[in-house]
Amino acid sequence: MKKLLALLVIAGTVATGAAAQNRAAPPPSGAPTPAPASPLDGTWRGTSDGGSCNAPLDYVLTIEAGFVDGSAYDTTARGPVPNPNKSAPPPPTPGLWQIHGVAKAGAAFNLLSLASVKGPSHQRMQLTARGDGQSLIVSETSGCKRTARLSRS
Repeated sequence: MKKLLALLVIAGTVATGAAAQNRAAPPPSGAPTPAPASPLDGTWRGTSDGGSCNAPLDYVLTIEAGFVDGSAYDTTARGPVPNPNKSAPPPPTPGLWQIHGVAKAGAAFNLLSLASVKGPSHQRMQLTARGDGQSLIVSETSGCKRTARLSRS
């Protein structure tokens, strides 16, 4: 009888321990919650028109949880060249633009674009973007006034 009682106690302890292992631990109170997904999330690519500068930009934007990060590259930009005349060379044009902002679904939103240039010149450009069906329209509000239609890749 004592052996049977001892076996029942051991079996009950094992069953209770197994049930406790199957329960999910509660999340820590200070754990960050994941950001909600945006309908514009994804990688967007495309080329703009030349605008008044006749210099199209190749765009690559990544939107994750509504945060925009990307770049635009001017394939026509030229860096410094040898100067045999010993006169002041023209400054290099920006070839790479870094783009940042926060996307808003269903409305136009602003993006900030900064030129990657050396020296004291600091160039920035304001962009406006909006979702249009399966594309993203990005327009310059100053400068060359280029417009790009980007598609999700």
